[in-house]
Amino acid sequence: MRTLALVLCLLFTLRVEASPTADDADARRKQLNDLIAEYWEYNLKQNPVFASIIGDKRYNDQLGSDSEKAILEDQARKKIFLKRFEAIDTTGFPGQDKLNRELEVVDLRNDLEETDLKLWEMPVNQVSGFHIEAPHLVSILSFETVKDYEDYIARLGQMPRVFDENTDNMRKGMADHLMPPKFLLEKVVEQSKGIATQAPEHTPFAQPFANFPKSFSDADKTRLKTAGLAAIRDQVLPAYVKFSKFVKDEYAPNGRTEIGIWALPNGNAIYAFMVKRSTTTDKTPEEIHQIGLQQVAEIEGQELQIAKSLGFSDLKAFAALVKTNPKLFATSGEQILDLYRGYIAQMEPELPKLFNRLPKAKVVVMPVESFREKDASGASYVPGTPDGSRPGHIMVNTSDPEKRTTISMESTAYHEGIPGHHMQLSIAQEMPDLPPFRQHGF
Repeated sequence: MRTLALVLCLLFTLRVEASPTADDADARRKQLNDLIAEYWEYNLKQNPVFASIIGDKRYNDQLGSDSEKAILEDQARKKIFLKRFEAIDTTGFPGQDKLNRELEVVDLRNDLEETDLKLWEMPVNQVSGFHIEAPHLVSILSFETVKDYEDYIARLGQMPRVFDENTDNMRKGMADHLMPPKFLLEKVVEQSKGIATQAPEHTPFAQPFANFPKSFSDADKTRLKTAGLAAIRDQVLPAYVKFSKFVKDEYAPNGRTEIGIWALPNGNAIYAFMVKRSTTTDKTPEEIHQIGLQQVAEIEGQELQIAKSLGFSDLKAFAALVKTNPKLFATSGEQILDLYRGYIAQMEPELPKLFNRLPKAKVVVMPVESFREKDASGASYVPGTPDGSRPGHIMVNTSDPEKRTTISMESTAYHEGIPGHHMQLSIAQEMPDLPPFRQHGF
């Protein structure tokens, strides 16, 4: 009995020593928070443009690298970060700390899988890619100090390198038969040529040099404008000429003719990955598709009730009216902007009736830039900066207004603005208890 008592006592002692204590949990929480901060700083350094977008100017003179070497080195580093996050035991952690670790792990796994699927070998299409994201930055970056301009000019000088890196990746995609649809790549050609053929002072990149802050001296204005236009003329425009020629002569002709992503060599895997990342579930693409079919049937049933209440026998007749009734189409780009601004204005006083927490940041309606409006979506949202120096932007496509119906603009204004993405993203930015990766998370 004495021996048994000693054994039980020893087991109890070991169990107590092995059980997580409050001090141990605090140490592990600190380890997690330190790792979150370390990984956030790593991401900002790797993605200097993103850092600038959220108002962190430490890397304002850098564009980062899109080279295969940089991509694979980043993947190797992220594998190490993933192991470190997975090794942290969250027993005894508050719910938000557990969620922080879970989100970091999910994001890292997604990033690693995306790299393995070689989606980086297809870096451009008609709505995204360096060729249209670079000039779009002009409407997002801060141009308040002389250094802001000097940093911007330094970035202009790096654009040929980034175009070359993307071109190298696209050539690898051609070899691996990872290609966007041909008809979309033909749009990329037109977008690139549209900028390549402009005079330096007429390009989107020259906009900051046409409107300096009043505090700048005449000498600084002259110096910066001369250097900026020279960089556009000698670096940026030749890079666009070279890139557009590559896409036109080599890349677009090899674009895939089947639209579906299933036509890619690893198309089923890519599609399953995108479904998982977008839904955060383990449902298969087919299961998600069936949910979609059910919801479409429900919505069409509701539409049919509305159509019949208006005197139409079926949806086909109702849709025909929408397509042919001139009263349902815009008459000008300014009218479209006015509609969006009006809907936002009428929603603002309603928000306190619906929500307990409202964003401090403002939101403004702006037209999509002319260089990308032809192929841009009807509207999109660009978050403001956490410090409020730049408001959120609802970017509205005002091109070909006579071809744009007005009936969906109200719901789109609410979706992109308030109570949609502007509230969602601005409130997240304004929550001090969240780590930065969640304040600025996608």
